[in-house]
Amino acid sequence: MERELLKHIIVENREFIQDLSLNERPFVFEQKGNYVFVGVRQAGKSYLLYQRMQQLLKQGYATEQMIYLNFDDERIVGMQSEELDIILQAGKSMTEKNPVLFLDEIQNIKGWENFARRLANQKYNVYITGSNAKMLSSEIATTLGGRYFLQNVWPYSFKEYLSAKSISSDGNSWQYGNNLTKVIREFSSFFYYGGFPELVDISDKRAWLTGIYNKIFLSDVIVRNSIRNEQALRMTVRRLAYGIGQSSSFNRISNLVKSSGIKTNVASILNYVQYLKESNLIFGLDNFVSKFVEKETIKKYYFVDNGLLNLFLTNPETALLENLCAVHLYKIHKEQVYFYNKDFEVDFYVPEESKAIQVCYNLSDEMTLRREIQALEKLDAIHNLNELYIITYDTEKTILLNNGKTVYVVPVWKWILM
Repeated sequence: MERELLKHIIVENREFIQDLSLNERPFVFEQKGNYVFVGVRQAGKSYLLYQRMQQLLKQGYATEQMIYLNFDDERIVGMQSEELDIILQAGKSMTEKNPVLFLDEIQNIKGWENFARRLANQKYNVYITGSNAKMLSSEIATTLGGRYFLQNVWPYSFKEYLSAKSISSDGNSWQYGNNLTKVIREFSSFFYYGGFPELVDISDKRAWLTGIYNKIFLSDVIVRNSIRNEQALRMTVRRLAYGIGQSSSFNRISNLVKSSGIKTNVASILNYVQYLKESNLIFGLDNFVSKFVEKETIKKYYFVDNGLLNLFLTNPETALLENLCAVHLYKIHKEQVYFYNKDFEVDFYVPEESKAIQVCYNLSDEMTLRREIQALEKLDAIHNLNELYIITYDTEKTILLNNGKTVYVVPVWKWILM
């Protein structure tokens, strides 16, 4: 890798980012912190690097200190870990002060973490992104030695989506008049097509989502893991999409894939699901009352964004509603959100907050309403809940239980803005 080529790319990138108009995301950087940002492709990781670069320039850092490289750039594809030091040398030759390094999609370089550790040891300020969840693994964290903040990045929340549309969601002003009409109208798009930042101003949203899904599937799953049975993997993704809201074992998924006439086995399905999680396409929730072995083998799986899930579904509303609730809760509580299934089922349970949530698209049927309430009452009798919710698409009311507690029935768009 030639140093002069790297210097040319760095200058080119610097000029591009300086002039970029950004919709800042609500992330507060530690002033001297080093970061590894990980998330699904196009979630906005690169924009966080751009945002941080612009912030540092406003704080008085010299333009020449900003060293940004994207390892998806075809001009540096194939760079090896032993060549990474050329980046540092090129950066140091361009400024009399310590360069600040922004290394985008660095997971393409095997052994990158050793270079990142050395940079931190030498007191350089470093910001890194990657699309592989392995970058948040305990193995990588051990190598980095606590010198980096490891941070998940998701597509826009609904609040961020509204901000990108120049619609205020601060305070209670959004709940009234014309602003409320705008919020509800924009939620429909967010509900069906998700929150990828680049998607906000794109008209043909489904075509864009298809393109990014194919990129994730081919580059981050097939090629990275050298998968030969592409057909079995594609059907695995479909079966996970069809099964939103249902607990799934590897054996069950394997049987469903084989029922489609595709050869596979349980071991392969286990690997496929792990690869999909590593690509940040899906995540899993445990059953709170499962034994340890079952927690590892039987989960509910959800997609990281409604838009990706919607590519696979017809009549998708029920699945999209539960998926959106799962994403919202997981972003806040991570592995501390569960589902509960023993003699009865509750969709989501957050024990650290004594909170339980049922999800139901339409509550117009009295028997459906009664079933949802009874499940909450049964869980409350066991765990003495503080908060009980039923999340719907557009119904809002309160229900007083016999024990004096209240079940809050809340439209999903309002709940995710609370």
